[in-house]
Amino acid sequence: MIELAAHLANLPTGAMHTINQDSLDLKPSPDSPPSKTLPATSCHETLDRFDKNITDARAAIADASDEHLLSSWTLLSGGKVIFELRPVAVLRNFVMNHNIHHRAQLGVYLRLNDVAVPAIYGQSTDEGSI
Repeated sequence: MIELAAHLANLPTGAMHTINQDSLDLKPSPDSPPSKTLPATSCHETLDRFDKNITDARAAIADASDEHLLSSWTLLSGGKVIFELRPVAVLRNFVMNHNIHHRAQLGVYLRLNDVAVPAIYGQSTDEGSI
């Protein structure tokens, strides 16, 4: 759960990569180790990281022009193109949908560990009757 929470806290940075750069190379040189975000040392640190990244992502999205969002953005690995999409599609598919997917996974892990699942889209059954 710690690694998943760290991943969720880091996912909003994808908005900044997508808006502030024309491309992202996951492995810019052959000697580059795989990119990995270190887990926070506490729940408080994870939440602070998430809050900061969400604030930065919202600001980047708000400042992005329609023209830029409809331009081209490329994901690479070792200089090889993985895909090329419009930034608006990257934001929807690889930032927002990816976040939703992992947030649901975290909800399952919380429930399996007898931790009440907070409301995500309206009231949670763990918060009382619906």
